[in-house]
Formats: sequence, structure tokens, C-alpha cells
Amino acid sequence: MTNGDTNGTTAGPLLAARGLVKSHGRTDALRGASVDLRAGEILAVTGASGSGKSTLLHCLAGIVRPDAGSVTYAGRRLEELPEKRLSELRRTDFGVVFQFGQLIPELTALDNVALPLMLAGTGRTEARARAGQWLERFGVRGQEELRPGEMSGGQAQRAALARALVTGPKAVFADEPTGALDSLASEQVMTALAHTARESGTAVLLVTHDAQVAAYADREVRLRDGAVAPLEVTA
Repeated sequence: MTNGDTNGTTAGPLLAARGLVKSHGRTDALRGASVDLRAGEILAVTGASGSGKSTLLHCLAGIVRPDAGSVTYAGRRLEELPEKRLSELRRTDFGVVFQFGQLIPELTALDNVALPLMLAGTGRTEARARAGQWLERFGVRGQEELRPGEMSGGQAQRAALARALVTGPKAVFADEPTGALDSLASEQVMTALAHTARESGTAVLLVTHDAQVAAYADREVRLRDGAVAPLEVTA
């Protein structure tokens, strides 16, 4: 894993955040944060609790709009797009995974993974077939008809990863995806995510406080008090 946020390639970043400022009430979550996410890389965003990691992810994924600054994706500034277009991007180009997966409890694992495809217009039969393939890729074979409450935490989180990747997104945003898992399940989830992302060329922005999870990334940036802090490099 390499450190910092300098772009050593000739191609521009897939996503570029510049000078992001975001407040929640009287709390300044972001204070001029800038970061690039390159196509096909896994980028870890680390930092102490309250440093602005999740807020940065939400801005980059178009979930919240910054108070100032810009997020550019494929030549378009996300903060200038209407909410309908942002919702479309989150169904097609972006995938999001949260700490507790946030699978729909009433649906089976198979239908949870198939849902983004059906929302995008894919027929139910084809969507379920593709969902089954992704569940198998993430090692959840035989659990397709279980509901989230009937699965282990690791199985449910791998199903959530399958749901995030089933549409073939350009970028996946994972917010503490192993935070609720034990060490073995965490390793299984991260191994599956890293392997699948690299195999498919999907960029991953990974928010974590866990150094072992961050070690799966190609590059790391650290937030401190809402801004990107220089990483200490040891020989």
C-alpha cells in the first residue's frame, strides 16, 4: 500500500473532491478536504472517530451535498446535479455498503441483491439469476433464500457487497464495512471485496478505523479535523 494523494498516472481521477466543507449543525465535519479516487484502485480513508470520514464518503457518493467545494465525476460536478440524477448514479455507477449492510429484512438475500437490477429495469428472472451468480462469487452459496436475520453477520455483509457490485458500478463506497464483524468474518469480507474489485476494475473508497482493513488498500489518506493530513512514512 502506498501513501498520500498525489496522482502518479497520466489519466485523471475517476472522482475528484476539492475543498469540501460540510457542517452538521454547529459541528464542522469537513474543513476543506480534497481527495482523488482513481479508476480501479482501492483507497482507504482513515482517521479518528469524528474526523469526517463518513461525511467525506457521503459527499463523494452524492448522498449529501457539501456546503462548499466540489466533487467531480466523469466531468460533472455532483453538487450541481438534480437529486433524480444523483439517485440514478447511485443505482448504476455507484455502489454503497454500510457498516451493518442495511439489507431489507423482509427480502431474501437473493432478492436483496437482485433489487438494484430490477430498479434499473432488468426483468425479475434475469435479475435473480445474476444475483445468484454474485452471491456465489462472494461465498454465500446456499444462503440465497435466507433473510438477513437468518444469516451470520459475515454472510449478510458479503450479500451487501454483492448487492453493491451487481450492477457493475464504476465505484463502490464502503463505510466501515467490517466494523460489526469479528476478525475472521472481517478477513473474509475484505478478501472477497478486494479480489472482486480488482477483478472487475471497480474503484473502492474504503472508510475504516482498522489498520488491518486499511492494509487491503492500494493507497491511504488520513483525515484529521475534517481535512486530509499528511501521512507519516517510516523507512
